[in-house]
Amino acid sequence: MADPLIDILIPAYNAESTIREAIDSLRGQTIAAIRIVVVDDGSTDGTGRILAEMASQDPRIVVLTQPNGGITAALNHGVSQCRAPFIARLDADDLAAPDRLERQFGYMTAHPDCIALSGSGRHIDAQGHPTGGRVRAALIDRADPSWLPAREPYLPQPFLMMRRAAFDRVGGYRSLTVAEDSDLCWRLQEVGTILNLPEDFGAYRVHAHSISSASIRNGRSMAFWSQMAAVSARRRRSGQPDLAFSADELRRCAQAVSLEDFLHAGATVLSADERSWLALAMGMKLVALAFYRPFELDNADCGFIRRALRDPSVAVRAENRAEMADHLMGTATRLAIHGRFGDALGLVSPARYPVLLGRISFRLALPQGVREMFKRLVGRAQPA
Repeated sequence: MADPLIDILIPAYNAESTIREAIDSLRGQTIAAIRIVVVDDGSTDGTGRILAEMASQDPRIVVLTQPNGGITAALNHGVSQCRAPFIARLDADDLAAPDRLERQFGYMTAHPDCIALSGSGRHIDAQGHPTGGRVRAALIDRADPSWLPAREPYLPQPFLMMRRAAFDRVGGYRSLTVAEDSDLCWRLQEVGTILNLPEDFGAYRVHAHSISSASIRNGRSMAFWSQMAAVSARRRRSGQPDLAFSADELRRCAQAVSLEDFLHAGATVLSADERSWLALAMGMKLVALAFYRPFELDNADCGFIRRALRDPSVAVRAENRAEMADHLMGTATRLAIHGRFGDALGLVSPARYPVLLGRISFRLALPQGVREMFKRLVGRAQPA
């Protein structure tokens, strides 16, 4: 086979129910000069058998295997075997639109300053049915590593295409447990134009077994590592030594459960000001994740966020503070509806307690007795 124009990289772990459909969405692309590089990351189900069968039918499919090492190890293994000038990504449970690669390749060919791009797509459920939701594509020009939580220059990974030369220039994927994609986007932004096109490039599968949706612990891990990537970006952009994300740090964080655990295990190399910023940023990132993931903050998470909000060393811009207050109000409303009044009151300022009560009453038509109990709690929590 002639050298491909585009290598499409797919990490796969126990993906027997979706991998065939994902690969078929690439085999039917309107641009044929592609190679599909699939890394089987130690699957224990039928993924390997399906991949072997498909590779025997299409010489463009290359299957690599490794012991289970996680997504970053799988991606780096796959990249080491890619040779095309462009690398695209797809996850093992997502689908590419038939002309996705042709449209992306055409744009990047016409815009040589563009080193990476992605875009939007529709949400599908575990069975492949549309949910009515859509992938949210970030506005890259609003990216800000000092916002709380960081506004990331995020390119949705299932629809990513990038120039191999730029990927190599920034050092590729680094060994973060998760948020390796966010870390890559920060570094790509520093060497060229990256953007999300206002186009649909496929379907993104939303289900409870995805890495960031599986548990609240995974949500905390995502919150920590995504904000550490932002700290890393802040350091580079201010001329300070970059973070290294050492193997020891990764091992310590692998044992972390709570937000406090992650902060103590993974932030030992940070300055006091960086640690204070990180604590509030990761707390607010968890708040954002819980808005659309199937988990909720627990009592310890709420306590961690309360303490971080009270840290006077963290400077927060007025616009940022207002946005944080809105997000915390949404979380407090959900918690109160489920009877967690103490946690709810701890996340909003006393001046906004009446707003919280109004939102709860509107959402749940609370019985009079419950409303009176909540008012008494509000009264006791008000400062003297």
